[in-house]
Amino acid sequence: MKTPLDDLYESNILDERMRRRITRFYKSRGEKALEIVAHDRVKRYRDFFVVVGDSGEYVVEGDYCSCEDFLRRGTHCAHILAVFIARAIGRYELIDLWYYEDLKEQGIRPI
Repeated sequence: MKTPLDDLYESNILDERMRRRITRFYKSRGEKALEIVAHDRVKRYRDFFVVVGDSGEYVVEGDYCSCEDFLRRGTHCAHILAVFIARAIGRYELIDLWYYEDLKEQGIRPI
């Protein structure tokens, strides 16, 4: 079964019709993902994506997200969906660094 994201990857067009399909299919997580993309809160680093969520930044790599929703449910959260949408339409901030380098510049020591 094709999902709205399958169609989005083929067309690369996020129009109002596609937004409605995403919201209908993914419910509140789809709506939240569209909001994240609309507010340019998806960052692509050399090693993975980072999504700025409501309560922090979450690492997204493939079908994995570091947020509590994903860790609890083990299925696509709004952050993963936002990365899929952002990649399909090319709407993300490209940061030409490894994520740990960006953390170091901010004075944060990664574990």
